[in-house]
Amino acid sequence: MKPTFALIIFSAFAAAQTTPLPTLTLEERGDLYVVRKMYREAIDTYHSAGNTAALWNKIGIAYHQLGQLEAARKSYERAIKLDKQDADAINNVGTVFYAEKKYRTAIARYNKAIGISPNAASYWSNLGTAYYARGNFAEMTRAYTRAIQLDPEVFEVHGSVGTRMLDRSVADRARYHYEIARMYASAGKNELAIQYLRKALEEGFKERDKLQSKEFSALRETQEFKDLMTLEPRVL
Repeated sequence: MKPTFALIIFSAFAAAQTTPLPTLTLEERGDLYVVRKMYREAIDTYHSAGNTAALWNKIGIAYHQLGQLEAARKSYERAIKLDKQDADAINNVGTVFYAEKKYRTAIARYNKAIGISPNAASYWSNLGTAYYARGNFAEMTRAYTRAIQLDPEVFEVHGSVGTRMLDRSVADRARYHYEIARMYASAGKNELAIQYLRKALEEGFKERDKLQSKEFSALRETQEFKDLMTLEPRVL
């Protein structure tokens, strides 16, 4: 006798009920709360998970996302006390100082993180942003160029990446996007360079003479660049 369709479905359901589901660790539960943006629940869960540098760094990120910078800084520093080579926590405490406009201190932290983990594009990106905030465009260019070499799409990443915080908060976004366009043009990433030039113009960038710099020499021959130059700057 052949089993009916209903019997097949019931058998499959019964088998599924007896298959054990994977058990999440407390840290994994905390990670899940972060993904769901339930940061306070994540903090409580991480606290219950143990006392490691990795956990304190994640607690710091959760506080950071809540805008509680002092609690975030203390958590990152607790992580660093437990592991002085925790480059992510050192980078992350730098982002707190950056948010507090303590750019010199932020730069020191980013450089320390880079000294431990020199191939982390996000650290170089943060360093460049801090130099930008201080108006040091030569050092900003050096840092951003290295970031792009390590990860050509580093500036397309937003927010936090795993256990690393990325800072994108700048005052003059028009000039910032021009500088990013210049970096991408130098790296031969024409499509991204055009994208950021468009953003710069939309945000009111008016120094079009800067578009005659050598970094844009190859880009100026493209139709996309020529079309962009016919647009009037506008403010969003």
